[in-house]
Amino acid sequence: MRYAIRHRSAYAYGATVELAHHVLHLDPRILPHQRVLARHLSLSPRPSWAATSTDHFGNRVTTVVLEGTHDRFDVTLEAELEVVRLASPTATPAWESVRDSLDDSGFSVDFRAAEFVQPSPLAVPTAELAAYAADSFPANRSILDAVLSLTGRIHADFTYDPTATDISTPVAEVLGHRRGVCQDFAHLQIAALRALGLAARYVSGYISPGADSDGAAIRGAFASHAWVGVWCGEVGWIDVDPTNNTIVGDDHVVLAWGRDFADVSPLRGVILGGGRHDLDVDVDVRLLD
Repeated sequence: MRYAIRHRSAYAYGATVELAHHVLHLDPRILPHQRVLARHLSLSPRPSWAATSTDHFGNRVTTVVLEGTHDRFDVTLEAELEVVRLASPTATPAWESVRDSLDDSGFSVDFRAAEFVQPSPLAVPTAELAAYAADSFPANRSILDAVLSLTGRIHADFTYDPTATDISTPVAEVLGHRRGVCQDFAHLQIAALRALGLAARYVSGYISPGADSDGAAIRGAFASHAWVGVWCGEVGWIDVDPTNNTIVGDDHVVLAWGRDFADVSPLRGVILGGGRHDLDVDVDVRLLD
């Protein structure tokens, strides 16, 4: 599948900004199943200094400094990508064996999986989350079957409601109110899996608009999207989307991954001045063929 993506973020400040330092996670990952054909990042005003680097998780990061006074900041990503559907594994090990392989500080597994068992600021495991997940994880069930069961339950039990939460809403509140958006459902599933001793990471990106297998509209198609990567032992990482109750395929475009949203926020920074501000975000994902 070939996609054209346009992601625009526009800040309007209530007072003049004297100095700004921003970090951008707006560079789609190059992966075995995902090829970046073109990518252009537009910034206005033009930064005084800019650099591109790679963060701890392997994401490409753009850092910019704006030294001149300004009352707006516009960032636009335009990219063209090709995504190939990966074959889903036919068998995965029992979830307990995956958990036990992660239970020695990472020496028996790739450290990039072991570190995702630990709590992170926005995905803290709790006894309540472990109890919620437990119904999907009976003894000796394959980890993929168990994860898909939990994914389906979150999709069924929680209402997609863009007005119910914001970036700072704790997972415990989402669990109690049973409402939220893709970011909330990803954090909830990640924290629940970590509560069982499993490794899970937060994946940011985009999803193609359309309808699911039941004819319902795809959720999260006209904004940044988020889902969950789960370490499944010898078969590696498998991504699932609790917002749409699906295994991630060629309808998802990967931007970045980390422990939670805080690691991969599309745009964050520190400014001198500015006062109150308004943020307008517009995302367009277009299927080319």
